[in-house]
Amino acid sequence: MKKLMTLFVLAVAVTAFAQNKILPKDIQIKTAVLAAPEMYREDATVLGYNQEGKLITLREGNNGMVCLADDPNKAGISVACYGAELEPFMARGRELVAEGKSNEEKREVRKNEIEAGMLKMPEEPAMVYVLAGEENDYSAETGELLKSKIRYVIYKPYMTGESTGLPTKPQVPGMPWLMDAGTHRSHIMITPAN
Repeated sequence: MKKLMTLFVLAVAVTAFAQNKILPKDIQIKTAVLAAPEMYREDATVLGYNQEGKLITLREGNNGMVCLADDPNKAGISVACYGAELEPFMARGRELVAEGKSNEEKREVRKNEIEAGMLKMPEEPAMVYVLAGEENDYSAETGELLKSKIRYVIYKPYMTGESTGLPTKPQVPGMPWLMDAGTHRSHIMITPAN
């Protein structure tokens, strides 16, 4: 009986801890939009987490920008904003992760769905902004991140090194390069130098 009671108390404590990691809606929104250029922050759609840890729409926007709040179950702080035309691609990726697919399986499924016309990718280049930092530089009370790094990603399917003039491997810090060249998920990576 003591073991059962101990397990019950432990389960309640773990559940309470997990729920306490979910930040208030206003703080999630404030942090999520930090990844976007200032001109897009106020009217961006923001996806974040409810008290059960489910990803929901915290705020409807109207400017074509979608921002994703920090995942409370992952170490560090990482938020992203991207053009709404990328949301089907991003949402499908989240679905596949929830199904337990590996990164390789996720890439393969989305590739097949894009090629079959089941998953639409933007025809024009689409921007993604990813802002990351350490938890010790973050205030959960104010939503401010004191030190962070931002990565810029421009998606356009089937770009090649030849068509863009970009290298297909990182060269020097801060120099743009083309990742996954020639594929459905080709994208230009720009990680500013430290």
